[in-house]
Amino acid sequence: MNSPGDTSTDRLLVWPGIRRTPTALLELFHVRGFLNAEQCGDLIALIDKRRRPSTIADPNGDAYFRTSETCDLDPDEPAVRELEKRLNALNGIDPAYGEPLQGQRYEKGQEFKAHTDYFEPGGADFDRYCAISGQRTWTAMIYLNEPDAGGGTRFREIGKIFQPETGKLLSWNNRLPDGRVNSATLHHGMKVRKGVKYVITKWYRERMWS
Repeated sequence: MNSPGDTSTDRLLVWPGIRRTPTALLELFHVRGFLNAEQCGDLIALIDKRRRPSTIADPNGDAYFRTSETCDLDPDEPAVRELEKRLNALNGIDPAYGEPLQGQRYEKGQEFKAHTDYFEPGGADFDRYCAISGQRTWTAMIYLNEPDAGGGTRFREIGKIFQPETGKLLSWNNRLPDGRVNSATLHHGMKVRKGVKYVITKWYRERMWS
């Protein structure tokens, strides 16, 4: 039985049209059309209202490691409430175990270099970010539009690149079956070559979000 902050392959594969990436290295899924164009447009408008420079945990000295803009989305916004319901229907994870929905905006030349979504055990900020709500479990990421060129998401360990497509969702488990973090989830938000890219990300935790 899944813990409240977890889901399963069996649960996810019930969703119409969802596909699991054929690899033994990680649990990684994608589905086209998870959101329609109107829903994506509403979320893009919210991101544009509140965007700010992105940051990272455990800074590594590279000022150009993550060059996008970010915003936390207001949970009372109708578009946000609707997306939370849809994600819950997909994965069955109680929204109380999720961080606030976060939007990201990438202009031409901006990227998020290869990184993992989990917090590095033993890292300088591990206790700060994980002491209360625990480690990140699953990631759900949705492309809200299609830039004119570039902006793919590359999973280097499995040689797979997903290209942005309006409404397409990616979801992956940040852990191995034994509960340890999975380094094969390393992924790169590649540079936008032309246009602008918008993304929504939802991270879930082992314990309720506080």
